[in-house]
Amino acid sequence: MSVEKIIFQIAAAIFTTFGFGLMFNIKHKNLFHTSIAGGLSWAVYLLGQHLNYSEGLTFFIATFALALYSEAVSRIIYTPVTTILIAALIPLAPGGGIYYTMYNLIDKNYPMAVQKGIQTFIIAGAMAVGIFSASTVFRLYDEIKSRVNKNT
Repeated sequence: MSVEKIIFQIAAAIFTTFGFGLMFNIKHKNLFHTSIAGGLSWAVYLLGQHLNYSEGLTFFIATFALALYSEAVSRIIYTPVTTILIAALIPLAPGGGIYYTMYNLIDKNYPMAVQKGIQTFIIAGAMAVGIFSASTVFRLYDEIKSRVNKNT
């Protein structure tokens, strides 16, 4: 893939996230950070594809990076992490997989529907585990930090 296509895709992810951020009524600096998070997640996704990682691993890593960024920024600007995270997940959402699963069910192409459904479930599961893992990392960090501060 050419550099121009990569830059275009990342810019599209940023603008898509910005648009959904407006729809979700995200304001000011939160909207900026949400848009950056959407572009970051798509850039990491493209990197995973370039490195020929499996689809599930690629989505896990992209969502983990997105969630780490969201957790860090939310602590810096004192806002709930979901304000940044939810709209930034839109570029990664497996909407196409859900569509093709339903399309193949309606078309009575059951083997393809099952294949697309499992693939979509793996993507959604990888994304959920990525968010959970990043949240756990930050909770462990907070716990360790509070114990160190308590002992000093």
